[in-house]
Order: sequence, then C-alpha cells, then structure tokens
Amino acid sequence: MDAPQPPSSPPIRVFVVEDQTKILKNQLRLFENHPEMDIIGTALSGEAALEEVPKLMPDVLLLDLGLPRMSGIDVTREVKARFPKIEILIFTIFDEEDKVLEAVKAGASGYLLKGAPVDKIIEAIKEVRAGGTVIQPNLARRLLRHFRVEPDANPAPTAPEPVPAANDALLEPLLKPLSDREREILQLIAKGVSNSEAARLLDLSKATIRTHLEHIYRKLEVTNRVEAVTEGIRKGLISV
Repeated sequence: MDAPQPPSSPPIRVFVVEDQTKILKNQLRLFENHPEMDIIGTALSGEAALEEVPKLMPDVLLLDLGLPRMSGIDVTREVKARFPKIEILIFTIFDEEDKVLEAVKAGASGYLLKGAPVDKIIEAIKEVRAGGTVIQPNLARRLLRHFRVEPDANPAPTAPEPVPAANDALLEPLLKPLSDREREILQLIAKGVSNSEAARLLDLSKATIRTHLEHIYRKLEVTNRVEAVTEGIRKGLISV
C-alpha cells in the first residue's frame, strides 16, 4: 500500500477575528476540508486578537471590519505597525466602502465580501500570502471612485527641478515609462482581477505577474495595488 504523499508546502497559518459567534463557527466550518489552511486561533474582538497574534504569529489575519470598540481598521493599523509581515484580509459588507478604503490605507492586503464562497476565500488567502492583493470586482469600482477625486481635492505638486543631463543615465530606471504589458496588467488590476486571474487571462505564470507588478510599483513609486491604480488613473495610464 502506497504511503500518502506529503503536502507540497506547509499549510498557511490563519487567525480569524469575528465578533459574531455564529458567523465565526460558520467560517471555521468552511475550512474543515481544506488542509492547506491551518486555523491556528480565533478572537471575538480586536483587543483579544492583539493579545493572541504576537503569541501565534499567523501568516494571514482574516479580520472582520465591523468589530465593536476597537475597529478592524485599528487592528489593521496596529498589527501592520508591529508585525508588517503578517498579511491582513478584511471581511466587509457592501455599505462599508469608506471603511474598506481606510483599512487598505492602514495596510490591509485585500478584502472579501461576507458570504463569499469558500473557494474564493481560499484563493484570496493564498493570494495575499504570496504577496498579492485582493480587490473584488464588485467593490473595486466603488473603491476607485474615492481615488479618482482625491487628486483634484489636493493642490498640484510642485514640478521637480530639471535634472542635469549627466545624471539622466542614473535616473533612467525610475523615469522609464510602463511597458504595454505592464499597462495591460495595471488595467486588469483596476478591474479587480487577482494575480491568479491575470495569469490565466494573459497566459502567464503567477510569478511573471508578480515580477511585472514589482516593476510597476517601482516605476510608479508605490508599494501596493491600490496606490498603483491611483497613480495609473492620475497619470492617465489606465481608465476605469
């Protein structure tokens, strides 16, 4: 009799924060048949989560946005300040777009609508664990509206001083425009497409998508998808 094959990689360590006991139990039940996920702990409040997270050090924090007292935004800000390598995936509802925006600004790697099917939740957890960001299509456009008006609400930045020609070669990597492929990927991001979906659509590997994203971030001088989309819109590189 053949011995069972060991998993190709260790399970992703997930900590779940949800203040509604019934919802929490339902969420945990979803993961029962998914050995690639290891639920290492739960908390019913943000305060309890901040006590347990330093002890358990999960890979991904699955965090309810609408917590009592200490909000999911506050938890996100605190966790990312203390443990920047922990990825945070927010659970939200349709009418929380302002809070989602604040959570992303605080460091959340993405968000899901409550009631999302388990395969979407699993894919999202894997996505953020791999360094990606999850922006759901049905919230992406509403979220982007915030960014589309922000540039007009602030004074235009002062134009930089001209750079001497002798330094052009040194600055070329920063000033190089996005390639057609990079603009194509940035446009997909703006539509809420995940790394995995982009790889399938463009017939590329996920590693290639991540490499392109790194180039996009460096060229636009940003650190995540939302900032990249914001800059892309502001610079007229993409449309939404």
